[in-house]
Amino acid sequence: MQDQSLRPQDYMDQVLRAYRQTPGTTGKIRRPDRLLAAQLYARGVPLRAVENALVLAAARRLDRPLNATPLATIRSLAYFLPVLDEVLDLTISQDYFRYLRSKIAALDPPAPPRSSRP
Repeated sequence: MQDQSLRPQDYMDQVLRAYRQTPGTTGKIRRPDRLLAAQLYARGVPLRAVENALVLAAARRLDRPLNATPLATIRSLAYFLPVLDEVLDLTISQDYFRYLRSKIAALDPPAPPRSSRP
């Protein structure tokens, strides 16, 4: 089930990059996040499933009424584990996750580039 073409470090880097770029997260990687990424690799969890779980959870969080109380910032990759389990049990076309990515792009436009100066 695991993408055998990826080395463990490449898999972890891609998982952590996707997590860091997911709307609603702090954008920071902590040691427990690295350990969880390594565990996901060891379990043979496909990278695509992890990425799809991040997309699904982000879309759910963004698609809320405008007057809803703001949600707390996600501070851990572990937040996504229940959604990952859900995604692993799904038999949905990748087209659905492409649709969610476009919906996220519409709901959460990219922030302007940050200056490298303090």
